[in-house]
Amino acid sequence: MRIYIIEDDLSVISVLEDIVERSQLGTVCGDCGGVEPDLKAILALDPDLILVDLLMPGSDGIQVVRALKAQGCRSKFIMISQVSAKELVAKAYLAGVDFFISKPINLIEVRQVIGAVGRQLENERALHTIRSVFTEQSQAPSPKDFEVQRRRIQYDLSQLGMAGEKGAQDIEEICLYLLEHGERASQIGVGALCAQLSDSPKSMEQRARRTVERGLSHIASLGLEDYGSESFTRYSSVLFSFPEVRAEMDRMRGKGRGGKVNLKKFLDGLVALAGE
Repeated sequence: MRIYIIEDDLSVISVLEDIVERSQLGTVCGDCGGVEPDLKAILALDPDLILVDLLMPGSDGIQVVRALKAQGCRSKFIMISQVSAKELVAKAYLAGVDFFISKPINLIEVRQVIGAVGRQLENERALHTIRSVFTEQSQAPSPKDFEVQRRRIQYDLSQLGMAGEKGAQDIEEICLYLLEHGERASQIGVGALCAQLSDSPKSMEQRARRTVERGLSHIASLGLEDYGSESFTRYSSVLFSFPEVRAEMDRMRGKGRGGKVNLKKFLDGLVALAGE
């Protein structure tokens, strides 16, 4: 994983570089040297991950993230901040930040958060390569591998507070079908998948959707308690859209309509997690 650091404090840059290298988290491909970041240079390097300080002279970190995103940057972003105000944290997430690291820099936190981003990148790459894993020339997964994947799906559904819902079995069945055939829900469509697996496809899809809505509410409640919780950071962006998670959090505060689920995104994300 190639990492770029945007930070106005040279000592912090040095500490982060040392942690990345000693912990073998990736390769630092560049840093801004404590001055205003050169966005064109960053885009040319095309890093997998950018660590960006929230409070800097000139443009703040959120402005930098927005500017890079507007120019087509595909990197993941970790915000480095001493600020813990929930509204500012939410603003950063909506701008495109994936995770936070608190100041003063803590070795364990840096390892955990960068490691989480690394796993997220692997999951996304898996979504693009899963079809090739199960090509016609490849053998079907062994019964042992298939059972491991089943257990991973069941574990994730449990962590999301969904295991006891009526649609949990439907979701498991759909995901195992996708894994077995090397397909993606976003390509086939949920309706077509349910038609392959059930004599009552609409009922199956409705049960699955209601169960995923339950999972969205569970994740939103975790976010209200702690943005930095392991389950929130693991699932909120892989399985859901963060703006929808935020909307669900607002509903719980009595401020809005609530979030909506993207069933195809959820299924593809769960398949990726199962195939890790």
